[in-house]
Amino acid sequence: MEYMFSAGFFGTRAPFFMDFVTLIVALLPLLVYSSIMMAKKHFYKIHALSQNIIFVISVIVVGYFEYGVRLSGGFDAFMEGSGVSHTYASLVLAVHIFIAVVTLIYWSRTIIKANYQFAKKMIPGRKSHEHKLIARKTFLGIVLTSFSGIWVYLLLFVY
Repeated sequence: MEYMFSAGFFGTRAPFFMDFVTLIVALLPLLVYSSIMMAKKHFYKIHALSQNIIFVISVIVVGYFEYGVRLSGGFDAFMEGSGVSHTYASLVLAVHIFIAVVTLIYWSRTIIKANYQFAKKMIPGRKSHEHKLIARKTFLGIVLTSFSGIWVYLLLFVY
């Protein structure tokens, strides 16, 4: 696991694991959107499978991130080289964590409910409208999580 703490690939002072996680977080809305397009084209099985895979990989990446942060000394260790005030960065981090946790809970609920409804042949069908409403909120949370995560990265390792 030593590679986790080697120099990252974005050219900042961030370690490899942070660059890797940030790249995944940046791509996440695009991956989810691509999966949504599968549903719009009526490829429902591909949509369901890809959503489940993206969700599982995202949870694994969050675990990898948490492991790396804990081993590297946490937020304060990353703040040492930042030119941004600790208070401001802490506030942005708190907002990011709030958005990310709420999104993870909501996304989990969406996935579980959709898997059940898909298996019971309720979607596509009579529950499709409800699913689309929940899915839009989930997607908004994913986009906000991505942007706020990138913002935290920039504050810690660029500014």
